[in-house]
Amino acid sequence: MAINIITSLKQKVKKSKLTKQLLSLPLIVIFLWLIVFFLEPRFFSSENFSNLGRQMTIISIVAIGQTVVIITKGIDLSVGSVVGLASVLSALMFASNMNPIIVIALTVFTGILIGLFNGMLVYNAQITPFIVTLGTMTIFRGVTLVVSKGQIVSGVPREVSSIAEGSFLGIPNLFIVLLAVSLIGVIMLNYTVFGRNAFSIGSSQESALLSGVNVRDTTYGAYMFSGATSSLAGALLTLRLASGVPTAGTAYELDAIAASVIGGASLFGAQGSIIGTVLGSTIMTTLKNAGNLLGIQPFWLQIATGLLLIIVVFFDQIRKR
Repeated sequence: MAINIITSLKQKVKKSKLTKQLLSLPLIVIFLWLIVFFLEPRFFSSENFSNLGRQMTIISIVAIGQTVVIITKGIDLSVGSVVGLASVLSALMFASNMNPIIVIALTVFTGILIGLFNGMLVYNAQITPFIVTLGTMTIFRGVTLVVSKGQIVSGVPREVSSIAEGSFLGIPNLFIVLLAVSLIGVIMLNYTVFGRNAFSIGSSQESALLSGVNVRDTTYGAYMFSGATSSLAGALLTLRLASGVPTAGTAYELDAIAASVIGGASLFGAQGSIIGTVLGSTIMTTLKNAGNLLGIQPFWLQIATGLLLIIVVFFDQIRKR
């Protein structure tokens, strides 16, 4: 009973800090948008905002899965490679004129199996998540190159790929998918036993075990969800590019972690939110979008992303001290 009370108090304190951070993120986004608009008025055009929504969808979906893993005090470095593998596999199926819904379902199922593999290595083999997913990141990228023979997979029917460029009531289809995935993530983390268990494990795995939490299934579930979101992102990326790119998703693990941490997730576990992650992804995508509009070389934007991640993690460590 005492362990449950202490764990509950810790989680309440962390949620209070996270709530304060979440309240500041929309203000940061608005402030950033105003600065970009001042420098480049085209930023607020409907066409650019549609592009912004499509651009942020892919990395946001990947980051949502990453956030769930980070909350359990884990890390998934394989997400970028899973995106690439899913992109190639879905392109091959799309090119064979399979039903798009079946293609996406099979692609997501493949990601779930990959996530289960990661989770089993982390829990059953007791290997550090960083090492496990670093290894599988390399493995799945190699598998992608073998399957695709290092070549871009083309032949995706135009009527299928056009889905990514379409919209419903003025809202890009891809962004609607992001909203659906975000809603699933919010419900899962805040209103299910799995969500409570994920935060408990991130706070203290030993305390979670003593409290009767099923650590194995929760660990499996976190990595399976990450695999599912990454593979879904890969399939959506194929639709957007109208082809499967074996190098797709390169460095997405960095972007996903950065979006999660900027959004309030802590690499120490037991802290994070889906809404915060999407806002963090919005900030990152805005920087890249602004860079394109202003003609800034992408190399500088990559440097800025890395620096931003280091700064955010630095302040996160200060808060923990």
